[in-house]
Amino acid sequence: MPDLAGKWDIVPEPPLVTVLRRRFRALPPLLVDAALTGAITLAQLWPLMSSTSYFGVPWSWWGYVVAVAASLPVLWRRRFPVTVLLTSLTVSGLYDLADNVADQPIWYGSLVALYTVAACSPRWVRVTALTLMAGGMLVLVGSSETALRSTVLYVAAYAIGRAAATSRAQAAALEERAARLEREREMEAERAAERERARIARDMHDILAHAVSLMVVQAEAGPVAVRTNPARAEAAFDAIAGAGRDAMVQLRRMLGALKEEQAPLAPQPTIDELPGLADQVANTGLQVVFETVGESRPLRPDCAVAAYRITQEALTNIVKHAGATRADIRLTWEDDALMIDITDDGEGSGLALPPGGHGLIGVRERAASCGGAATAGPRSDGPGFQVSVRLPA
Repeated sequence: MPDLAGKWDIVPEPPLVTVLRRRFRALPPLLVDAALTGAITLAQLWPLMSSTSYFGVPWSWWGYVVAVAASLPVLWRRRFPVTVLLTSLTVSGLYDLADNVADQPIWYGSLVALYTVAACSPRWVRVTALTLMAGGMLVLVGSSETALRSTVLYVAAYAIGRAAATSRAQAAALEERAARLEREREMEAERAAERERARIARDMHDILAHAVSLMVVQAEAGPVAVRTNPARAEAAFDAIAGAGRDAMVQLRRMLGALKEEQAPLAPQPTIDELPGLADQVANTGLQVVFETVGESRPLRPDCAVAAYRITQEALTNIVKHAGATRADIRLTWEDDALMIDITDDGEGSGLALPPGGHGLIGVRERAASCGGAATAGPRSDGPGFQVSVRLPA
């Protein structure tokens, strides 16, 4: 038999009491109150129906009327709790007006009504009701034992009502908190999905724009080189094929990550691959100079990937727009940061951040996403364009 416990989570069933409580709360309130009213009425009538008077004659009809009249108002206890309490108390006080009735207290309806007042009414209303009832018991009831017993019962009903109200308030607070956390979780998931879409869009732009730019430049130079320099034409076609293969590898890696493939995926290009990127761009005929100043140190993975992608985007813009003959890549390692400067000697129409194209905006976003900053604009020391990026080391 396969071990299913490791494949599926086994959710324990809730306790029986919890299940019954949920089912009871799911019942219509009117149905619950009707059943409660019937049970109270039966309890009040039972002494009258199960025994006879001391004289061997039936009990007075007055006892039956009062028992029923003191119980029926419970049916409306949710809508008019105070009115139901006063009605039940008043009617039950009329029980002893007849002599030939069973010896019993008519207090079940008023106990349920007091419970409802304690659970649903404002504080001043429920405290006033409890005080008046306790005082009335002590004053009106002849026997001290009966008065004490009645007071204890009414205080207990009040306490149970307050406990039920507190429990419902806590349950409502927990449900509200759970709903709020669920909304926050959904919003965070949406924000995470939006960030992931933006990251994928930047990666797609960097991969395709770089590869296509190199391929276009080589393809335009190829026909001329075929007639004058076959070896250069062959190198141009090799560069086109290499750029296409590199783009396919990176796109396949990205699509594999999106599909959550189980096969091992190649790592993202990082700062260690910048020399290879410079050589790849140099195959287009652009002179690329790569320089490192200072002692290099390991970067966080996100910063290492950002350094590569930012440099890739800057070189792509030089190939597409600058009309330059030379590009310089300079990495300067400082105590707490890595400075990346990409300059060219062209006369393209590059614009400063942030109003530039999507590529320059992507440069700024990549730098900001890992705690860095980026600037771009025309060079101040001569013709050309410069992209400067500061990443935390």
